[in-house]
Amino acid sequence: MNKKILSACLILVLTSLACGFNINIPQPAEPIPDEISLKLSFGDGDLKLSSGATDLVEGTATYNYEEFKPKIESEAGKVEIKLLDSDFDTLPPLKNRKNEWDFKLGNQPMNLEINSGAYEGMFDFGGLSLTNLDINDGAADVTINFSSPNQSEMETFRYDTGASNVKIENLANANFSVFDFSSGAGDYTLDFSGEWQRDATVKIESGLSNVILIVPEGVNVIATVEGGALNVSADSSWNQDGNIYRKDGQGIKLTIVIEMGAGNLTLTD
Repeated sequence: MNKKILSACLILVLTSLACGFNINIPQPAEPIPDEISLKLSFGDGDLKLSSGATDLVEGTATYNYEEFKPKIESEAGKVEIKLLDSDFDTLPPLKNRKNEWDFKLGNQPMNLEINSGAYEGMFDFGGLSLTNLDINDGAADVTINFSSPNQSEMETFRYDTGASNVKIENLANANFSVFDFSSGAGDYTLDFSGEWQRDATVKIESGLSNVILIVPEGVNVIATVEGGALNVSADSSWNQDGNIYRKDGQGIKLTIVIEMGAGNLTLTD
């Protein structure tokens, strides 16, 4: 199996189980802008993202069907890496399909968008400079960690998912102003540990789900819970007044609005 490396604003190793090949990316005629928009349109498979790239993107893509061959488009500070057949719903029922992306991202300021179908994701965004983060996926099994503080102020973090299993750790390190999380049925753990740098607002909408919110001691937080047949379990550190739950702290203020049709909500630290 051959692996060939290309150099430009992206460095990727694309590996087919049959052969290796090159993709030529022309150098931009104009300087790369201060902020880049990177869009990853994945599909069914395994997607791993982490920091540490010298350029915008470095890593490997491994696949065994032509439909999963990545295509790279770049223009005026906007870069998209996607499947040749980017309509995930129309992919044929391929037997023993293999589709794996293992990418490292650079630390220049960027808007990052991830679109996918049913997949397994492992993301560590620690140390990046994300100004906006937008994730849209179907039935997924995803773990996200902001293992170290985001180097830019993130305006909005949006996550829209189907019936999934999602765990997000160290959300305080994301340094977001607004976190908008929407989901179908599933199991979701949102851990707001990390280093808070400014006030933040969180909106959570979910169907029949199990949702766990972890807010460490010392954070000044108010959570408003709205829902139907909803079972709420709160640790003793939370003070309840009707559908409002509070924890007293110093420094930043975290405001959370939760709308759940039914299911279980756990508030803990």
